[in-house]
Amino acid sequence: MEPSGYSINHRLPGPVMSDDLIRLYAAILERQGMDPSSSRTARLFAAGPKKIAKKVGEEAVEVALDAMNDDRQGVVNESADLLYNLSVLWAAMGITPDDVFAEIRRRETLYGIAEKLPKMTTAEGGGK
Repeated sequence: MEPSGYSINHRLPGPVMSDDLIRLYAAILERQGMDPSSSRTARLFAAGPKKIAKKVGEEAVEVALDAMNDDRQGVVNESADLLYNLSVLWAAMGITPDDVFAEIRRRETLYGIAEKLPKMTTAEGGGK
């Protein structure tokens, strides 16, 4: 069942999530060089990608726990935290939202929808 107003072939009028995510990413980039004592984002950058990745994992777990507890507002709140921390991680690793959007479009072109692709083994050229 799809949330009201959403379908695979329908776009709602007005701003889209990608606009919000791009604005968030731009704000994160602005804080990248700031003094860590004046900005939570700058503190995350100063801590490095491993610490940022840990925060992404923590927020993902919180989303899952709230979902398991049927806490809709908790899922909304923790999802916003997850997207923030994920965007900080992207910036720390030189990844842009457009890089991620391009991968989503590539998968949609291949499969008709933006499904998660199976992981490839090292022998298949997938790395780890």
